[in-house]
Amino acid sequence: MKWTDIPPLNSLRAFLALAENDSYAAAGRALNVSHGAVMQQVRALENRLGVALVERSGRGVILTPQGQTLARDLADGFAIIELGIGHLTGDEGRRPVKVSMSPAFAISWMMPRLPDFKRRHPDIALTLMPTSEILELHPGGVEIAVRYTDRQNLPDLADIDVLLLADMVAVCTPGIVGELEITRASQLADLPWLEELGTDEAMDWFLRKAGETAKPPVASQMPGNLIMEAVRRGDGVTYTARPFVEAEIRAGTLVEFFPDPHFGVYFLETVPEPNRAPVRTFLRWLRRQAGPVRPV
Repeated sequence: MKWTDIPPLNSLRAFLALAENDSYAAAGRALNVSHGAVMQQVRALENRLGVALVERSGRGVILTPQGQTLARDLADGFAIIELGIGHLTGDEGRRPVKVSMSPAFAISWMMPRLPDFKRRHPDIALTLMPTSEILELHPGGVEIAVRYTDRQNLPDLADIDVLLLADMVAVCTPGIVGELEITRASQLADLPWLEELGTDEAMDWFLRKAGETAKPPVASQMPGNLIMEAVRRGDGVTYTARPFVEAEIRAGTLVEFFPDPHFGVYFLETVPEPNRAPVRTFLRWLRRQAGPVRPV
């Protein structure tokens, strides 16, 4: 396609703003124009391309399949333009490094270590994005993601960038167990359980350890960043990575049950391009903090 055949950048920016904000009013605020101006630009783009990009949905809009494809491509394209301009002006070095990870990983592993990074690299800004969603990586957006899987789903580690290979354990305060001597996983079924919202990892662990025919426990779900606080308070049992609770297990304030050695895999994904210098620096720091990985 020739440059002369590409729709005007204003209409492309208006459509991308609409895709990112889900309403004409919000897109207008993002671009500092009226919602009517955004609507006019999007309609002009649809007429130019000859396809429907959006559909009304209540007070907002939803993207058609063609609109979803175009929005992804435009996000990548504008990010590359931003990156190119940043190379010329030096701004890409000042842009925050955006990092996605689970809330549990953020609160239990990342946050205690961040003061060290800020002390070593006070000129690098970070934006941490704790979420259980799998956020898409692209230049100008999220550039690093710490993902989780387990050895059951990924027995071969050769094709991923492993950050942390963790024993996975069930833990609770001693008071939850009381005088009960736990020798079988099925004995944990009658205890209160806490599980990260939107996951079934704790129940999967229980059935794997106790057997598919065992009575499953009743689990209360909550955001990952709240679970360990509740566990330490004595609200119930949860399933987590041992490095998150190592010190408390050693101190005796938490007790562990039936560990899965080297079962939890935390691995890195980055944007598929040469990384910015601040991104490379943060990745090096992450790997130093995690230490050497010894796959088994």
